[in-house]
Amino acid sequence: MAALPPKKRRELGDFLRAHRDRLSPASLGLPAIGRRRTPGLRREEVAQACGMSPTWYTWLEQGRDIAASPPALSALARALQLTPAERAYLFQLADRRDPNQSGSTDKEGMDVPPALARAIAAIDGPAYLLDSLWNARAWNRPAAALFLGWLDGGTGDRNLLRYVFLSPTARKVIPDWQARAHRVLAEFRADSSRHLEDAELQTLVEDMRGRSALFAQCWTEHAVVDRTGGERIFDHPRKGRLRYQQIAFALANRPDFTLVMLVPEAPRKRPATA
Repeated sequence: MAALPPKKRRELGDFLRAHRDRLSPASLGLPAIGRRRTPGLRREEVAQACGMSPTWYTWLEQGRDIAASPPALSALARALQLTPAERAYLFQLADRRDPNQSGSTDKEGMDVPPALARAIAAIDGPAYLLDSLWNARAWNRPAAALFLGWLDGGTGDRNLLRYVFLSPTARKVIPDWQARAHRVLAEFRADSSRHLEDAELQTLVEDMRGRSALFAQCWTEHAVVDRTGGERIFDHPRKGRLRYQQIAFALANRPDFTLVMLVPEAPRKRPATA
């Protein structure tokens, strides 16, 4: 692991110190013995609660060039009684992956919040929600009407990669299908970098490599691009050629979900005639 830059180390130390100061000895079940010169817990008390040495914890607060492991950060988050958002920030500062965050789509807590599902349903244009493996977890009626063979009824496979690479319908409705498939996989590879060790991700990739020669070829190319959006074109069997601008949003409190919206392009004005 590369060393953290000095600014990030200082921010990590300041973050730990601020959250240590806000806690009282009673919060850790410690007796309040004597008067304290400053509010909050002592460094030694936090270190003891985390099962680490006072010296090592002091070095963290001082911004020394040391690396905190995920188990040590988890222990700090518990001892300092961090909220989920504060815990996520702690791991981001330390440039570590939180072991409590998994790419699994079947684990408890991965359900789509009802308010989010209602918000997606209220969007005028096609919109859908992807999890970390790019399974569609929610979508609206315009999306179901657009993505034939994927979101249009039934209880079939909702994985976007399987749809793009394996569905005969996708080859018909997506112009220049092969180039688009290359792009989709490059976007997925960039997005999946956060959870490469996840067993379900590895299972998905191996399954796709065995079922699609194009996927296998693209995967070995290691192409990576940002999911920046742009124009998306579809040849719909009933509505003809449709053009959209794609916009993707990362949800602030659910990093495992990505909201994708397709905004219809404005009709092109015809030149005025004399």
